[in-house]
Amino acid sequence: MGVAMFNKILVALDRSDMGKQVFEQALSLARLTSAKLMLLHVLSPDEDGIHDVMVISQMDYYPGWGDDSMKRYLQKLEVRKDEGLEMLQKFCAQANSENINTEFSQNVGSPGKVICNFAKEWNADLIVIGRRGLSGITEFLIGSVSNYVLHHAPCSVYIIHFEGIGNRE
Repeated sequence: MGVAMFNKILVALDRSDMGKQVFEQALSLARLTSAKLMLLHVLSPDEDGIHDVMVISQMDYYPGWGDDSMKRYLQKLEVRKDEGLEMLQKFCAQANSENINTEFSQNVGSPGKVICNFAKEWNADLIVIGRRGLSGITEFLIGSVSNYVLHHAPCSVYIIHFEGIGNRE
């Protein structure tokens, strides 16, 4: 059996150790299939504090919020944005140095939806994503991103399974 042919692989990354391993796996696949890689990091509104900024930026007046709190949240968002881009640029350079055609994108939104929409627009053949081996009830409560992607993706999904919770994005 030959390796399935993939031309375009979308790699969903987070800023944990898991992200690095997901990238390594995708890189191996790209070497085998000469596929293009698209590295995607999603800045999620669910990440602490970012949601508040989004809500507040839509309001002219928010009682109880001084300029300082607002500034702090915006700084936090900037830091996350920069860290995300730094990770993407590093991985992208590594892949390109091996002559694997690689691009990256950092989008804001709900991770599952962003990943699926991106895959559709970019015509991905495969989505590579990591998931942690959480216990059933935790998984049920947090409704994992990989689960959402599995059920809504416009293409094949390759889930890389990790044991334990590890450091969360």
